[in-house]
Amino acid sequence: MAALLTRRSVLVGAVASATAVTLKPRMSVADQPTIHDVKIQNFKFVPDIIEVELGDVIKWTNEDLAPHTATAVEFGWDTEEITNGASAEVTVTEGMEASYFCAFHPNMTGSIKIS
Repeated sequence: MAALLTRRSVLVGAVASATAVTLKPRMSVADQPTIHDVKIQNFKFVPDIIEVELGDVIKWTNEDLAPHTATAVEFGWDTEEITNGASAEVTVTEGMEASYFCAFHPNMTGSIKIS
């Protein structure tokens, strides 16, 4: 009888564990922030205008040999220096400045449209 209770306990425990795993809430794709890739190529932001939503992430990747930044015009946010092959990210927040430039090369400009 003790062996039967042990098997039963194991079976009940296995079913409870399987049920708990099945009922665990899963993060949907909608819960993940969208990542918007901006390449830095030939001293330009590509694309130079991007449309994003609050909570999205903008990721700049430097494909030039020279270092660059993505810096808000009023200096409200900044990626700091992005060297060749490196990336930097900024999360889109309410009231975030939409115009940016490269602090090393001010003629490089970009714009963010927040929906």
